[in-house]
Amino acid sequence: MWSPRAAGDHAGPPLQIDAKRHMKILNCPLNGPRNISEFVWGGEVKPMPDPNGGSDRDWGAYVFLENNTAGVVREWWCHVPTSFWFIAERNTVTDEIIRTYPAGELFKERVDFAARPKGGEGTR
Repeated sequence: MWSPRAAGDHAGPPLQIDAKRHMKILNCPLNGPRNISEFVWGGEVKPMPDPNGGSDRDWGAYVFLENNTAGVVREWWCHVPTSFWFIAERNTVTDEIIRTYPAGELFKERVDFAARPKGGEGTR
């Protein structure tokens, strides 16, 4: 497998990549070991604000801010071909994936959100 050099760099042949040594495999709890290119990262697993009482600031921080902890963290990952979301524990220093498991092992209940007001009622 080859990879092109940066645009305008014609100093030599394309860079060679040994696919056997550099292919990263992630173990999907549903589909087994798969090439990392089949997955997308979904962010850190962190406590969700109260669905009925969380402020806009709380929800903004939950959605957009990450802790960026150096060490082992829990992360959301999705196997794109099957849309299967699961949790991976990964060491962010070494990039080692320690284990993967279905989200149901951590989250035992569904979260019910209150219905939105109809037709603009209660909006700002």
